[in-house]
Amino acid sequence: MRHRPRGENIISFDSVGLRYGLGPEVLRDVTFALPSGSFHFLTGPSGAGKSSLLRLMYLGLRPTRGRVVLFDRDIATTRRYELPALRRRIGVVFQEFRLLDHLTALDNVALPLRVRGVREAEIRKHVPELLSWVGLADQLGAKPSTLSGGQKQRVAIARAVIGRPDLLLADEPTGNVDDRIAMRLMHLFEELNKLGTTIVVATHNESLVSRFSHNPRLHLEHGQVTRVN
Repeated sequence: MRHRPRGENIISFDSVGLRYGLGPEVLRDVTFALPSGSFHFLTGPSGAGKSSLLRLMYLGLRPTRGRVVLFDRDIATTRRYELPALRRRIGVVFQEFRLLDHLTALDNVALPLRVRGVREAEIRKHVPELLSWVGLADQLGAKPSTLSGGQKQRVAIARAVIGRPDLLLADEPTGNVDDRIAMRLMHLFEELNKLGTTIVVATHNESLVSRFSHNPRLHLEHGQVTRVN
């Protein structure tokens, strides 16, 4: 997949607000831009709205007010039938994994490639390689119901990165794994970032953020985003 030149904004928020139903605003006056090829952490206390912000970024929600521009497209004026093509350029690691129970680990990871029409020979070469890299070489044929939480997390991450997306959004991607695997996954994200993918990792793990402190941070609190570094 071709990536945008580094430095151009891949996504921008301008005075964005979000509320669910008639409730108070969860996000208010959120303004920031992410340059293509950047790597940001998204931090903040529980309930601050990190998952809601990520949902806006992967087009799972539309803002109540304000402007979101993704891949140079103003989401407010983008037609519904055009959204799937934009979403295919985004990899998402969900907290709840969202694996398909009837598919094996290999087939879950291969799904984005099959949707894009990648040849089966390529899939059979690259998917096992990636699953091996995340420590699941012996689980290719396993279904999600037989996997631990940490193993499901690694399958979900492999599925999100297999197609080298333009934008990768990861919601607590290391929350179910030990420190050794967490570091391995972070290095995987960094390698993907070097290839041009823009990355946002939402996490509560301050130790992890400190180890990778060369990456800037977006901090979300009281419904607003500030840049920490």
